[in-house]
Amino acid sequence: MSSVALDPASPALPIDLLRQFDVPGPRYTSYPTADRFVEAFGAGDYLQALRRRRDSGGQAAPLSLYVHIPFCESLCYYCACNKVVTRHRERGRQYLAYLAREIALQVAQLGRGATVSQLHLGGGSPTFLDDAELGELMALLHRSFLFEPGGERSIEIDPRTVDAQRLSSLATLGFNRLSFGVQDFDPAVQQAVHRIQPASQVFALMAAARALGFESINVDLIYGLPRQNDASFERTLAQIRELRPDRIALYAYAHLPERFKPQRRIVAEELPDAVARVRMLARAIDVLTAAGYVYIGMDHFALPDDPLAVAKRHGRLQRDFQGYGTRPDGDLVALGVSAIGRVGATYSQNAKTLDEYYDHLDQGRLPVVRGLALSRDDLLRRAVIMALMCRGRIDFDAMGEAYAVDFRDYFAAEFAALGPLAAQGVVRLSDHDVTVTEQGWFLVRAVAMVFDRYAQANRTRFSRLV
Repeated sequence: MSSVALDPASPALPIDLLRQFDVPGPRYTSYPTADRFVEAFGAGDYLQALRRRRDSGGQAAPLSLYVHIPFCESLCYYCACNKVVTRHRERGRQYLAYLAREIALQVAQLGRGATVSQLHLGGGSPTFLDDAELGELMALLHRSFLFEPGGERSIEIDPRTVDAQRLSSLATLGFNRLSFGVQDFDPAVQQAVHRIQPASQVFALMAAARALGFESINVDLIYGLPRQNDASFERTLAQIRELRPDRIALYAYAHLPERFKPQRRIVAEELPDAVARVRMLARAIDVLTAAGYVYIGMDHFALPDDPLAVAKRHGRLQRDFQGYGTRPDGDLVALGVSAIGRVGATYSQNAKTLDEYYDHLDQGRLPVVRGLALSRDDLLRRAVIMALMCRGRIDFDAMGEAYAVDFRDYFAAEFAALGPLAAQGVVRLSDHDVTVTEQGWFLVRAVAMVFDRYAQANRTRFSRLV
């Protein structure tokens, strides 16, 4: 049986085991997942959540902020993000004016000067905005919120839209973390997904970012793209090993053309089959762990001294809509079209189209169009799933005490379902806890799905587990 080594002291990860779990499943950036959101939850419900936070008497943890910038200059065929492809730069300025309105409505409820420990700009391509526009956005945020010294300020970057001078401007604006969208270095693959960016360009940007002192630099990769094969992906992995970013996000491409129109331009016959895709994942795990990267969970890797790896070692890892993070679990205020936030025991999502987003703000209303108020069962299951995803362990007594349940009795059916996973070496079961094994970390979504009350109903909406 083929296998991939994790580290010299650990068991091997059988490729056959990866192949067995090559099925759709949630990524668990939230629980319940966004497909469970309902339109019955609206702006009024979100306003109540903001007021409850404001009235908590300063007991709430610092906020995280997410700002969605939807614009891109060109269309990447694999993309499933909410984006607007345009070369009309004036649209960015119009969008900033509406963001200012939304921020004012949020601050009216939260109070000016709410403490923020983490900021992330995503898209789309946030660097569609020019330096002056990004400066205006950051100034607006600083007038509205109080940013903790030393907090995380991250931004997603399309390497085709920046140079060393722009990176310098981002550093001046206070950004200390970057995420470069690379996806694949192979020219044939880049052509197939309509995203041409020479490796030399990325290497030059990485050198410039290092010289400017950015604290952490991430690179996004995707496996399962059209025209990828073992040889081409091996070359990309070799280049990534040479580039040596602090973090790597290795995503599985989810081909869902019925849901995402850009993917209809991908030639389905050029996609690697399931066996090849699993083989590429296994090889990536082998190469990256051999190069010294720590496997964080799901599709994330980090160098041992990166804060993400440190947080995992000390049991402080967290997970939210931006993926794995290091900040204490807390509320996320999301700004911009389609942005998803979390305040208290609620999730909320803004309007998905610019027209609808603008219309709500023109009428003086927050653009929240759907969301969810979590039930007691949702909150318990969220805690269980996040414990698995972030720490790889559920302590039955501690979890039962926190939520006033007999844990083994409440989850009797789930314990029965864990039996086969234990037999396969994915988890270890005892009278007091369930622990994800080292090889089980690569399949942690499958373990989490056991505790997901909703997952079985609509699995085809999700990306594959491996």
